[in-house]
Amino acid sequence: MTDNVRHKLPDRAFHWVMAILTLVLMGTAFLPIFGVQFNWVPIHWISGVLLIVSVLFHIYRSFFVHGLADMLPRRKDIRAFFSKDIGQVEKYDLGQKIYHWSIALIILTLLFTGGLMLAKIDTPFWNRDPAILSDWAWGVTYVLHGVASYFLIFLFILHVYFSFLPEHRDLLHSMVYGNRNQEK
Repeated sequence: MTDNVRHKLPDRAFHWVMAILTLVLMGTAFLPIFGVQFNWVPIHWISGVLLIVSVLFHIYRSFFVHGLADMLPRRKDIRAFFSKDIGQVEKYDLGQKIYHWSIALIILTLLFTGGLMLAKIDTPFWNRDPAILSDWAWGVTYVLHGVASYFLIFLFILHVYFSFLPEHRDLLHSMVYGNRNQEK
């Protein structure tokens, strides 16, 4: 690997695993609403558990391998944003940091509420026990899960859109190959 590696292989693998699992979860959540009938519950909860495991992997890498410093917004990020001075931007610009923290909040909300909802289904690992929460608390859980799902769809579409813009093509290249495309 060269010095211009932006994303190491484990980080790229996490990104693409998370993307695939997110698409599977969105498909299993919304296709039945549109009338596509299939046994979606097992696919949904297994994908959700896999997403929980992958996010725990990412959290581990964020705290113990990379550190959080790259993702914390700083005053110089705000100055660079308003001055449009590309030279001041570090690995991630202010927009990328805000996007990351937004996605993190939404995904953590989905994983927490989805994890609670696992209590309402039988799996090979546990028997259902919907009595862990009151009806009111279940209602709040479902509303938070649903609202976070819609925000995730919006940010997912936004992410895909921005990744294909010509000025961001080198970032897409780095998420596939690890380094920025230096051919310009």
